[in-house]
Amino acid sequence: MDRFVSTFTNRIDAKSRVSIPAPFRAVLERDRYSGAASLGLYCYPSLDTPALDAGGERLARKIDGLLGGLADYSDERDELAVALYGEAQFLAIDPDGRIVLPKELRAQIGLADGVAEVAFVGLGDKFQLWEPARFEERRAKAREKVRAHRSLFGATRRPPIVPADDGSGGETP
Repeated sequence: MDRFVSTFTNRIDAKSRVSIPAPFRAVLERDRYSGAASLGLYCYPSLDTPALDAGGERLARKIDGLLGGLADYSDERDELAVALYGEAQFLAIDPDGRIVLPKELRAQIGLADGVAEVAFVGLGDKFQLWEPARFEERRAKAREKVRAHRSLFGATRRPPIVPADDGSGGETP
């Protein structure tokens, strides 16, 4: 699989280390920069949620694509570059599959020094890191919105079953 899927909650140790879920590490391994000596990930504050966005080279290429669609030297391009690359950190993954979650990134998502867990949330080409209680609120709101807007996603009602006119007594869809 080459997508980040599912949700995992892992403990943060006293040294601010946390294990990347094994399925996420496998995606990062396949998605790493060719020739890179060590495995790692890009991590930066999300633009619209109290979370951190994270991923490998595919995420970096998407950011490059967004920036490439804006005029060179434009304010919009510079602002987006600052918001994404200017705040990004490359976090090395140690041989045990852990990253050190820096204090400034922890603070961005409300992980105080005493908070001992972080939620990893797969979003396809990237994943997010959340304070677990905040993520549960986000998940509930997302489900509510999806239920309210199901028709936008092609989830319409099925047509009623009507009796067949062929005299067999069967039903047709």
